[in-house]
Formats: sequence, structure tokens, C-alpha cells
Amino acid sequence: MEFVSLNKWIPYNEKPFVIAGPCSAETEDQVMETARLLSAIPHVKVFRAGIWKPRTRPGGFEGVGKVALGWLNRVKKETGLLTTVEVATPEHVELAVAAGIDILWIGARTVVNPFSVQELAEALTGIDIPVLIKNPVNPDLKLWIGAIERIMKSGHNRIAAIHRGFSQHEKLGFRYPPIWEIPIELMRLMPGLPLICDPSHIGGNASLIQSISQQALDLEMQGLMIETHTDPLNALTDSKQQVTPLHLQEILNNLIIRNPKGTYETERNLEALRRDIDNIDEQMIELLARRMEIAHEMGVFKHKNNITILQLRRWKELFSDRMVRGRDKGLSHQFLANLLRLVHEESIQIQTSVMKKEDNEINENN
Repeated sequence: MEFVSLNKWIPYNEKPFVIAGPCSAETEDQVMETARLLSAIPHVKVFRAGIWKPRTRPGGFEGVGKVALGWLNRVKKETGLLTTVEVATPEHVELAVAAGIDILWIGARTVVNPFSVQELAEALTGIDIPVLIKNPVNPDLKLWIGAIERIMKSGHNRIAAIHRGFSQHEKLGFRYPPIWEIPIELMRLMPGLPLICDPSHIGGNASLIQSISQQALDLEMQGLMIETHTDPLNALTDSKQQVTPLHLQEILNNLIIRNPKGTYETERNLEALRRDIDNIDEQMIELLARRMEIAHEMGVFKHKNNITILQLRRWKELFSDRMVRGRDKGLSHQFLANLLRLVHEESIQIQTSVMKKEDNEINENN
């Protein structure tokens, strides 16, 4: 089954395509006031609002529930905006569909549980409605793909993925760090799948939405989901990451929309640079292969001379020396540190395999 392109099920001319609305529907007046202001922004095509909001810990505002479905129906009638809500149970699906909600989205905390996703997939079987699927809270691409596949198997091809960042120990200035390589890999593995970015959750702060949105568009994501509230400071949930409709308009006005391809001349120059990268990559692969061959030889030598695999002092010295060399060459600290650790881990794995093989041969001969 092939994915249906986003502009075929949500027609839009202005780029980027935008979903906007409050983190939580709080009152009918708040919902309607926000929707009216958003309907004046050409980019905004879909109004979002959370109505079932179980919090990480009990005691907080957990949404007004199904009463807000009537408010969203009024939004659609009076503003022409499509509507979307998060669903986490089959009952949510039934209520939202019966109320005429246009699009459903599955949240990050639900996607981590294949049992919950399967229940939603079964509830969605036979219902012709688009579904947005957020990435799981933890950085697990397989879980994300698995959730998408389950919804596809229920007969849906109007699907889009939403990148909302991941929970990890190192926040690096974000609420949920984007770890961009994961959505990029998703696009590679599932070509044609529309990808929308949620900069509100990634940043956790309204001041970061502009830069995160720009990076998402530069990585060829097709749309944005931005939490928008008429009075963010007094919002009942996620007040720091919501923007006013006026601020949203400023953000959208300041985005630079780049072309996926340039002119003939720019493409020709770009192709020359790509050939240089291809040649360097080929050399790099050859060097890495040779390095691992040497690691294999070291494993044999260490086994023969009864030497431990890990030489901690040597590793510390090597790591420190390479980091200095890389810094002098302009390489980022984080990139080089990750690369060195990966190469070292592979070397250790190869030597471990050699040791086991040599030990087994000795045992068999004895």
C-alpha cells in the first residue's frame, strides 16, 4: 500500500502546511477565539486541541473530555478549519468519529505500547479517516515504524508521521531533543510518508519554535504542528511552549522556504560536490575496513599472548589524542566522540569474537 501525499487529502497552497491550536481545549470561548484568529492565517489548515489529557502524574488538568467535541464541531462550521484530536483508546476513536472530527492523531505515549496501537488499529478498521502518528517518547525507530505499519494494515494510507522529539538524559537545551537522524531515517525507509514536525514539544519553549521549524523545513519536512493559545501564560497545560496566534503569524512570516532542487547551474555545481563526497566516503569505508582487519589481527595476537582485550590506558590516550586532532581540524566534539566510541566498540566486538573462536578451537582439540 502506498501513502497518499499530504496535499491530496489536505489541499494547501501556502508552504508550510500548518496544524495549530491549544495544547488543551479549556473552555468553549477559548477554543472559538483561538480558532477564529487562526483561520485568518492562510498557512493554518487544521485546528488541533487536546481533550483527553492524562498527565504524567495525577492531579493536574486532564482535559475536559468529550464535551469539547461539540466545540470542535462548531470550529469547523464557523471557520472552515479541519479539526484533529489525540485518541488513545478505542472509545476515543468512536466518540471522535461520531462527532465529525476530520483527522485523528496518536500520541507519543501511546505509540510506545504496541498493544494500545493494535487496539486503535482495530477500532479504525473500516473507518475512512486520516491518522497522524507521533514518534514514541523514547528514541526507537522500530516502534515508530511498527505503529505506522499497524495503522496501515487496518486499511489506511492517508497517514502522516509527526516528529515531536525524544526523551533522553541529555536535554541539550530542548524539552525533547529532536535527534534529527531518526526522522531522516524514517523518510528513507518509508518513502512517500508525509512528515510533520512538532517544534512546540521539541523545544518546550516558545522562543525555540522559530529555529526548530526552520531546521525541519530545511530537512524537507512538509508541515508543522504548533501549539497556539490566546493567553499562553495562563494556559492550563504546557504554557511555556505555546504561542499566541499573532506570534505564530510572525514565525511563519520569518520562515525561509527553500527549493528541494535548484537551477541547472546550481544542480551541476552541487553534483560536483556530491562526487567529492562519494569519493571520500569510498576511501573512508576502505580505511575502516582495513582498521577492522587490524583489529582482527590484534585479537589473534592478544589471544596467543594471553593479553586482555581492553587496554584502558591505551584507549584513554588514543581518545584524548584523536579529540585534540579533530578539534584542530574543526570537527565538532560530539560528532568525533561518538565516531571514536563506535569504532572502538566495533574493534572490541571483533576482538571478542576472535577470542571466543580461538578458545573454542582449543577446547575442541583438548
